[in-house]
Amino acid sequence: MGKAAAVGTAVVVAAAVGVAVVLARQRRRRELELVEGAAAERKRKVAAVIEDVEHALSTPTALLRGISDAMVSEMERGLRGDIHAMLKMLITYVDNLPTGNEEGLFYALDLGGTNFRVLRVQLGGRERRVVRQQYDEVSIPPHLMVGTSMELFDFIAAALSKFVDTEDNGLHLPEGRQRELGFTFSFPVNQTSISSGTLIKWTKGFSINDAVGQDIVSELSKAMERQGLDMKVTALVNDTVGTLAGGRYADNDVVAAIILGTGTNAAYVEHANAIPKWTGLLPRSGNMVINTEWGSFKSDKLPLSEYDKAMDFESLNPGEQIYEKMISGMYLGEIVRRILLKLAHDAALFGDVVPPKLEQPFVLRTPDMSAMHHDSSHDLKTVGAKLKDIVGVADTSLEVRYITSHICDIVAERGARLAAAGIYGILKKLGRDKLPGDGSKMPRTVIALDGGLYEHYKKFSSCLESTLTDLLGDAVASSVVTKLANDGSGIGAALLAASHSQYAEID
Repeated sequence: MGKAAAVGTAVVVAAAVGVAVVLARQRRRRELELVEGAAAERKRKVAAVIEDVEHALSTPTALLRGISDAMVSEMERGLRGDIHAMLKMLITYVDNLPTGNEEGLFYALDLGGTNFRVLRVQLGGRERRVVRQQYDEVSIPPHLMVGTSMELFDFIAAALSKFVDTEDNGLHLPEGRQRELGFTFSFPVNQTSISSGTLIKWTKGFSINDAVGQDIVSELSKAMERQGLDMKVTALVNDTVGTLAGGRYADNDVVAAIILGTGTNAAYVEHANAIPKWTGLLPRSGNMVINTEWGSFKSDKLPLSEYDKAMDFESLNPGEQIYEKMISGMYLGEIVRRILLKLAHDAALFGDVVPPKLEQPFVLRTPDMSAMHHDSSHDLKTVGAKLKDIVGVADTSLEVRYITSHICDIVAERGARLAAAGIYGILKKLGRDKLPGDGSKMPRTVIALDGGLYEHYKKFSSCLESTLTDLLGDAVASSVVTKLANDGSGIGAALLAASHSQYAEID
């Protein structure tokens, strides 16, 4: 090959290489543009879903006021005995709350799930208050949850008898007196007196059909007799009423109790003149504790989103407990899961493949949601760890973690603000939502709260309290106190046994 030919070949080769380089660069540029375009489209879709969620779950103050008004209306309907009322407003027959003067030894039995607790409390009057208390917790064998009422109550009475046998000199009963028991029974009951009520249905995994329609106190009393235990049930209450009693014992200005845990409920002290005349009841103290059963509240004003509606439709009780499904610990984590699933399906939040674990209902629990929401680390390490353990995504970007935390914030804020609206409704019903018209001083008002959601989910409780202040206004809010009341369902029942003691008039 001549020199000219060699040079020509080299030029052709160089040109070909140059073209190849240019084509490769153009291909990489197009690929990069496609990737950037896909990322931009994903971000657009993510933003669109989040915007829809923020709108659907928004709770402006005007809406909360409307919800409170609807709550008051349903409370009034329930008190009138309207069978169509969303709130049943159950009369508890608790017309004598603890004053602090109670003395003596009293027992409590707290049955509300697969475990029950037995307690005893030595009360020393106003000066000494709770002198001493002891308790024991017992697990109910699974076969007794589906057996007969006699088997279940014999087991409970045997445990109670065994506990009584451990009384010592520090906890003693006055001579000649019968032991008295407060019975916390957190299942649906048609209460007929302070110490009697017929079981409507079992919940929480129990299925003992022969007890339905029976007087639950009578069943327990017969079991105690079979155990040779001389004890009288002087108060039958649920956990919310127990919390109210415990709160009132600690602070005489407590007017209502709210449970915010796995489920939710509220009880409050109603004026005697609001108790319907058809009941024939004349409260001794001029007041009566009402168990609202507010979890069943439903109104077209509640901001139900597509996620709430789908969760309700797939639940074991569709159409029921709507308010509870929007604010309680059983459901908040599930709402977050459903929103994340929407983001995974519609916006590929976790990549091209939807994580299979995210498809599982209730795989994301509210305690996990709380842990992610409270993560303040710079890289949201806890959020990443939770998504890995629960959703199964091993490596998440900081953007995905921030989005997840933001969803937790939206859902928790809505739940807390709706709960505050309910409390505001109770205060409106009691006339404690505004300054007295006669210029007198606003009375101090205390709300006792219990339940793991309120106690442990700090951002939830903080939002609830700030929302209540917003609804009340600073002038009224300065006289309203929210206070954590631990163990109300236990010691509260013992205190109600004391305040409704058969020996109260003698003392």
